Amino acid sequence: MSSVPNIEKIAKEPWLSFQLNGQHYAVLLSQVSEVIRDAVPTPVPGAAEDLLGVCHLRGNIVPVMDGRKRLGFGAADAGDSASVRIVVFAHEAHRVGLRVDAVGDLLQPKVEAIEPPPARSGRVDDPVQAVMGWEGGFVALLDVVRLCRLQQGLKDVA
Repeated sequence: MSSVPNIEKIAKEPWLSFQLNGQHYAVLLSQVSEVIRDAVPTPVPGAAEDLLGVCHLRGNIVPVMDGRKRLGFGAADAGDSASVRIVVFAHEAHRVGLRVDAVGDLLQPKVEAIEPPPARSGRVDDPVQAVMGWEGGFVALLDVVRLCRLQQGLKDVA
């Protein structure tokens, strides 16, 4: 039996897959607000290294993170930028964008295919909550709250 928390919820909902540095990742589709073409965010002085900046999206200021840096890869090559997208996540009243190399398929995980993630030392904020075998490899299933460094119950101060 798998020791993945919330395994029934993971297997019940569809997931949106995407690629970063040739690796496959996925997030719950219900936590994706939209997927937009790549944009040039406005830099924020003193921001975290993986924060590219902020974008104006239909009247809202949305922070945009570099998916490669957030997950421990180097900066993107100056290769094919036509497939680069920003996946905008929604958590409570917050929106956070993640620049990814390409958006993939919708996945419907099966309970028996979901496994705990491999142990990775030195990552206290690791967003990988589970892995799933897929197309001869695997997909890392990400927790959006940890990925975006949001807190449960976080409310707007406005």
